[in-house]
Amino acid sequence: MKQVVSTDKAPAAIGPYSQAIDMGNVVYTSGVIPVDPATGNIPEGSVAQAEQAFSNLKNLIEAAGSSMDKVIKTTVFIKEMNDFAAINEVYAKYFVEPYPARSCVEVARLPKDVMLEIEAIVEK
Repeated sequence: MKQVVSTDKAPAAIGPYSQAIDMGNVVYTSGVIPVDPATGNIPEGSVAQAEQAFSNLKNLIEAAGSSMDKVIKTTVFIKEMNDFAAINEVYAKYFVEPYPARSCVEVARLPKDVMLEIEAIVEK
């Protein structure tokens, strides 16, 4: 049974999609960007944006009734591959071993011209 997950502790969808979908035992998040859900502000720099994006993702996953230690797979989209190491340092603050499987790709542009976006598949 498919259920929509939504929270005001993560940025609202900026198009015709849900923040996340709960399939009962697995949650699929949409891409989460580094927008402060309270103010709409976007932090400066890749590290601050990574902190905001991962905080938003954590809030969304918790709203779905799960936790970061149950993340199975992530996909991280970054605007600049030179930021890979700095983003990895932030990533390591939010996940523990065994780390989730992950893909990380450089993209030309992201919504609101942010520097990264992350999506996750999470066990409930």
